[in-house]
Amino acid sequence: MATVIPIEISEKLTPDDAEFGPNEERIDDAIPPLGALETHKRLWFQKSKQHNPNDIATQPSVYDNPDIASQYKPREDWENLHRFDPRARWTWEDENKVVWKIDRRIMAWTAIMFTAMELDRANLAQSLTDNFLEDMHLTTDDYNLGNTVYAVCFLAGEFPAQLLAKWLGPDRWVPSQIVLFSIVSASQFALNSRASFLVCRALLAFLQGGFIPECVLYLSYFYKHHELTIRLGFFWAGMFIADIVAAIVAFGILHMRGVEGRSGWRWLFLIEGLITGTIGLLSFIMMPPGPTETASWSRGKDGWFTAREETIMVNRIIRDDPSKGTMHNRQPITPKLLWKSLTDIDLWPLYGIGLTFNIPTFSPQQYLSLSLRGLGFDTFQTNLLSIPYLVLKIVNMIALATLAEYTGQLAACASIFQFWCLPFLIYLRVVDTTKASKWLTWGMISLLIAAPLGHPVQVGWISRNSNTVRSRAVGAALYNMFLQAGVIISSNIYRSDDAPLYRRGNSILLGILVFNLVLYVLAKTYYVWRNRERDRKWNAMTSEERIVYLADHQDAGNKRLDFRLAS
Repeated sequence: MATVIPIEISEKLTPDDAEFGPNEERIDDAIPPLGALETHKRLWFQKSKQHNPNDIATQPSVYDNPDIASQYKPREDWENLHRFDPRARWTWEDENKVVWKIDRRIMAWTAIMFTAMELDRANLAQSLTDNFLEDMHLTTDDYNLGNTVYAVCFLAGEFPAQLLAKWLGPDRWVPSQIVLFSIVSASQFALNSRASFLVCRALLAFLQGGFIPECVLYLSYFYKHHELTIRLGFFWAGMFIADIVAAIVAFGILHMRGVEGRSGWRWLFLIEGLITGTIGLLSFIMMPPGPTETASWSRGKDGWFTAREETIMVNRIIRDDPSKGTMHNRQPITPKLLWKSLTDIDLWPLYGIGLTFNIPTFSPQQYLSLSLRGLGFDTFQTNLLSIPYLVLKIVNMIALATLAEYTGQLAACASIFQFWCLPFLIYLRVVDTTKASKWLTWGMISLLIAAPLGHPVQVGWISRNSNTVRSRAVGAALYNMFLQAGVIISSNIYRSDDAPLYRRGNSILLGILVFNLVLYVLAKTYYVWRNRERDRKWNAMTSEERIVYLADHQDAGNKRLDFRLAS
């Protein structure tokens, strides 16, 4: 787990130590009682089991040490500064109510927005079952090219969108982004050539680029690190729920083939684009800028949270990660800060993992509709048969995120994805699926692509190891760029000259899977080594030397000797 190592806490605050509190009066009384330090983080299903609801939940932090507290003081223009109070205390009952309210108000709508994006991103797969390629006079290689163009443009849109969101604020940019790409999605109703297909894929991808890291950064404003991993599991569940909904909706909409003389896939693009646009417009109302900025004409003059709830929200977050007070939510990332984030070598092991970890399932997933049609299933059977693996994938993904948070072994848990894929890829490589039972082959492909996705674990891992807002923003975008580069690779592994068994392609996937396991071992080894080196230097310092080190700001972010990288 990523942590800041505290210096021994003094028993008393001196008068000078009140300088950074929300109230400017001098304080010379004892520090209010703190809650018992949680050595094992609670999970979302354990809230009622571990604590007396009336016990103090406020966790010890650097703000309780008067010798170093001022070194972690939030910046003066931080949007939540008026609720920052190192002496604030609350109970577990108070905290649980606030977290549940955040889940309902913030997390739920963020997942809905992701669901909307996925509708427009994934409906191409449903269109394939309605003879999209034949109607457009395209080949499977043209389809691969479309996926490659999408991935390249999605990658190209990551940094501009993320930097724009950090400058304008996610609450302004994300809804605008949804409306813009919904217009492009709906316009695919009028596709009439290979060129128009490729142009629409390019525009759609560029406008969707950055959406995921923007949402991850936005959620980090409201949740502690250990809470964020689980919430990201539910966030990505929104994507798979969208795929389930898309398959069911497609089953109905594709029956519109012939209405107004149009193909069913044209109506699919138009109707789902309109749905996404509606969600985008509603998002202007449903996305507040931050924990203390929910009041507006549409959300009420008093906002969603009381002053007491805002105090709990702000202080529980800043105690968990003081770096969240180093930038305000509409502060642009300067070229200098961008360069510092890009050259942060401690995050590059995770970018390397992001490049290749999902390739073993992505290629088979892209070709699921075509594979099922090739096995003899009709248009509507194909759409319905794509649902079971999505349900299992949601369960597996949330279970994996829970396991990672429970054990704290991020690398080991994320690598489970690879071990899950191994037997099913071997089956597809060895067995002649054209002669095997089509139901057995459907089952093996479904189990392969239902592998427990490591995204929530790995994105949360980057967030923990960033230890600054600017690195968190840039790191999430850069990770997603590497992921999209992996999509480009995935889109060109199954080729028409290798059809229908794709033995060469499956051999490549097996090789990449083994390579991924090596990457996880290397990442774990690197972070363990880095922490040992910091332990050695930090433990060699006296208490006075540590205070001088922190006061001089000799290192920042995840380079601080008192910060430990999660592994």
